[in-house]
Amino acid sequence: MFQSFEVTSRPGDGPPRLTALRAAMAAAGLDGFLVPRADAHQGEYVAPRDQRLAWLTGFTGSAGFAAVLADAAGVFVDGRYKVQVRAQVDGAHFTPVDWPGTRLAGWLTEHLPEGGRVGFDPWLHSVEEITRQGKALKAAGIELVAHENLVDAIWPGQPPAPAGPIRVHPLALAGQDHEAKRRALGAELAVQGARAAVLTLPDSIAWLLNIRGSDTPRNPVPHAFAILHDSGMLDLYCAREKLSVEVLTHLGNEVSCHPPEAFEPALEALRGAVRIDPASAPVRVAERLAGAEILHDRDPCLLPKARKNAAEIAGMEAAHLRDAAAMCRFLCWLDQAAPGGGLSEIDVVKRLEEERRREEGLLDISFETIAGTGPNGAIVHYRVSEESNRRVTPGELLLVDSGAQYADGTTDITRTIATGPVGALERVCFTRVLQGMIALSTIRWPKGLSGRDLDPLARAPLWRAGLDYDHGTGHGVGACLSVHEGPQRISRISEIPLEPGMVLSNEPGYYREGAFGIRIENLIHVIPAPALPEADPREMLAFATLTWVPIDRRLIAVEMLGRDERDWLDRYHAECRRRVAPHLDGATARWLESATAPL
Repeated sequence: MFQSFEVTSRPGDGPPRLTALRAAMAAAGLDGFLVPRADAHQGEYVAPRDQRLAWLTGFTGSAGFAAVLADAAGVFVDGRYKVQVRAQVDGAHFTPVDWPGTRLAGWLTEHLPEGGRVGFDPWLHSVEEITRQGKALKAAGIELVAHENLVDAIWPGQPPAPAGPIRVHPLALAGQDHEAKRRALGAELAVQGARAAVLTLPDSIAWLLNIRGSDTPRNPVPHAFAILHDSGMLDLYCAREKLSVEVLTHLGNEVSCHPPEAFEPALEALRGAVRIDPASAPVRVAERLAGAEILHDRDPCLLPKARKNAAEIAGMEAAHLRDAAAMCRFLCWLDQAAPGGGLSEIDVVKRLEEERRREEGLLDISFETIAGTGPNGAIVHYRVSEESNRRVTPGELLLVDSGAQYADGTTDITRTIATGPVGALERVCFTRVLQGMIALSTIRWPKGLSGRDLDPLARAPLWRAGLDYDHGTGHGVGACLSVHEGPQRISRISEIPLEPGMVLSNEPGYYREGAFGIRIENLIHVIPAPALPEADPREMLAFATLTWVPIDRRLIAVEMLGRDERDWLDRYHAECRRRVAPHLDGATARWLESATAPL
């Protein structure tokens, strides 16, 4: 299952491609062109056909975009990728730009005169994004122009559109049949006065119809569009070869299937009020709804999908238990093999993926495994390649962030591991990260608070030492769906109230460029807080843990922990033993007993 998707800039590739794009821009009468890492579904993970940003620039991170002008080419990335982008792009031709510290509109205004025309593919940019950028550029007299994709026009041998088969997601795992889901959301549309809603997110369509697909690497979702009507009836637009007789029977008479080329005419035929999500609907969809009254509102599937039902939580728990067994076998092996100094990062990735393949119900890994030792661990979304592959040197920290897609759930876990004796600085930083992770694991809060309200709890131990990390503390996770799921998250910018059933990651970290990286990640889900004898009669929420894998005790400066923190870790490790040991062989069970001993 191991496969490196690391794309490196091959000498000579960047300039000819950039030159070809600039020639296409000039021929089209454009002064610039935007190249996002996106597809028509605005997904974080894109099929090979849609890896335009990587093909043009060499940058392979999961978020970012390029703005190409006649005499400048900026690659815009956030703090997670500031090290990676410098390593991957040709600095003589592409300039890394700190985003959102530098906004696109400001950068374009600085580099273009009044009257400048910047092209974009209307399938690859959301309504919200283009509206916001257009307003910001209007004062400078710069125009955004919808245009055919110029990268596609110059990309010889561009991979074809994916056409992976769709399968039925069993009712026992979904917890609710798709007819009930469709009717409930259709009734919501009717109350709002909407005749229909246009669905463009693959995971929304997969959740709504209890189907799963194989069009996107590491995410079991199909590329498709849908129109949900207020009656609960639905029109599905996807390639016919994806749909087996079993899937068609499952969808039934209330779901009509159409080829992808019928989607735009269907949009043009819609009348009355039609709901789209401006944050994810492509500009092209809005353009084709000229005969309808467009209502801007959140994708109606987002919150119901995020609030996992009992069957979905049970599936996630079962998947995490099997995944914990695989992780324990891997960590047991690593403890034996790493001190000898003979391992590489690729060896680590291959062994972990081998252990996961032994588990029942495994479909795939949920993202490319991150295994960074020493300075590579400081690259937040590092992907090992043959060129970057580093030996695991005893005494360096090894950061391993990985996950799996099982039929009953999705996992995502990070552990930072000592491969030999480490320095005092590493132990102090690790302990501060652990304290933040414990603080978030144990918090109770009044119903109605969002991830933004909880995010500082995980950062406070680092802040007290003048440290921080440049990523969110937690992201939503789907149930056998996308490993990064919205709208719930724990970050400085999240205003979505947390609700029971939502699954999130809890992953504070610390990264010292050129030296080491630390991250500890468990998945957690929101539950009603257990009753307390003297509590106010107000509704409170809490987190329950899904991940049961030991945290490396060798990296903890025990004297820094308070009594409550020590007690939490000892209870957590005792629960790891109780849950996981029965699923392990003798040698790994003995390793687990030692790894989870009380502090």
